[in-house]
Amino acid sequence: MQLTVREVAKLLNVTEKTVYRWLREGTIPAMRIHDQYRFNRAELLEWASTRKMTLAPEFFQENAEGGGAEVLPSLSAALKTGGIYYRLEGNDVPSVLRAIVSTLKLPEEVDREALRQVLLAREELASTGIGDGIAIPHARNPIVLNVPYSMIALSFLKQPVDFKALDRKPVNCFFTLVSPTARTHLHLLSKLAFALRDPAFKKIILRPGTAEEILKEAERIEINLAKSAELTQKKRKEKRV
Repeated sequence: MQLTVREVAKLLNVTEKTVYRWLREGTIPAMRIHDQYRFNRAELLEWASTRKMTLAPEFFQENAEGGGAEVLPSLSAALKTGGIYYRLEGNDVPSVLRAIVSTLKLPEEVDREALRQVLLAREELASTGIGDGIAIPHARNPIVLNVPYSMIALSFLKQPVDFKALDRKPVNCFFTLVSPTARTHLHLLSKLAFALRDPAFKKIILRPGTAEEILKEAERIEINLAKSAELTQKKRKEKRV
């Protein structure tokens, strides 16, 4: 979904003047179409997450609207499908991605090396390290893999590595997204961004907790997100009255 300057300002809780300043400085990802700026929602979410910006609740809700009969997975369901792995080996970006891809629960026909190259190309373009020792490897423009399901594989390394994160801290925790559609990818990326803004969830990740503890926190996050969506809808109805 392509966003306008006005929509971006609303989602980031800033003024349109601030968005235009970021555009002049070249710090915010955007494209120019017929003298108007447009923003890719996934790129904007990544950019805001790495800068720990306060995001409007709509950022985590609107992406789930539309799309016909496609069933969008919950955060906990995606984590259960992807799995949680501990003490993976790796001492640099290529070796870490190789270790992560080797653990993914993918159909036999999926070319793992091709997927690793896609993830590596994404890291060379811009690191997915969002700070505080956490990274979210994924393709910048999600490709349609021959998979019947979406997943988030959570991996912890034996030793943190330099992943070129914005805060320059070494990374130990990786959430790897694999999705069959771009819409599902954005949906899960939004869910994950919301979860990593929750102090309790982030604490259990950084410790790290057991798989059972992490999944329990993910389920709690889903409940909180649903409550937030209900509150937002209620406020919209009140404004229309």
